[in-house]
Amino acid sequence: MVSQFVSPHKVALLGELDFDFPEGTHAIGRLDNNSEGLLLLTTNKKVTRLLFLGDVPHQRTYLVQINNSLSSKNLRLLRDGVCIKIKGGFPYTTPACNVTVVEQPELVNPFVNQAKGYGPHTWLLITLTEGKYHQVRKMIGAIHHRCKRLIRISIEDMQLADVEPGGVREIAEKDFFRLLKI
Repeated sequence: MVSQFVSPHKVALLGELDFDFPEGTHAIGRLDNNSEGLLLLTTNKKVTRLLFLGDVPHQRTYLVQINNSLSSKNLRLLRDGVCIKIKGGFPYTTPACNVTVVEQPELVNPFVNQAKGYGPHTWLLITLTEGKYHQVRKMIGAIHHRCKRLIRISIEDMQLADVEPGGVREIAEKDFFRLLKI
C-alpha cells in the first residue's frame, strides 16, 4: 500500500487498515509502493520537521535484498558513498553509511517465500542518516545490482520488531519522542 490516506490513483491506502486513525493523522518518512516495514504515523505536524529537517541527523535502518553476490569492492563503495541522481537529475554523492552483509536475516515478513524464484542474492543491513528520494534503491543501482526487497526495520530506536504486515501499534507520545531521539 502507499503511505497515504487519499490518492487520485487506484491503490491500497492506509485508511483501509483495520484501525480507527484520529483525524489529522499523517505518515512520517514515507515508504514507496514496493517497500515494506516501519512507517510512523502521527497527528503532530512538528515531528517530520524535527526528525528529518532538524540539525541532528537521525538514523534509519533497512534490510535490503539485492540480486547476485556483492563484491567487497561494491560493499566498500556503498559504505564510502556512491553517485546517484537526485531530483532534477543532478548528480549527488551519498555520504558514508553503515553497510553490513547479513547471512541469514530474521525476516520481518516470513510469509514471503525467500527460497523460490529469487536466485542468487545478498542481504544487506544499511543504516543511513538521510533519505533522498528512493536513495537506497538508487545506491544499489549505482553499483549495478537490483534491489529485490527493501524493509525499513528502524528509525533511531523505534523498531519494527514483531508488528505484522498491516498491523498498527500505538505508542505513548513520551515514548515516541524518546525512541526517535527528538
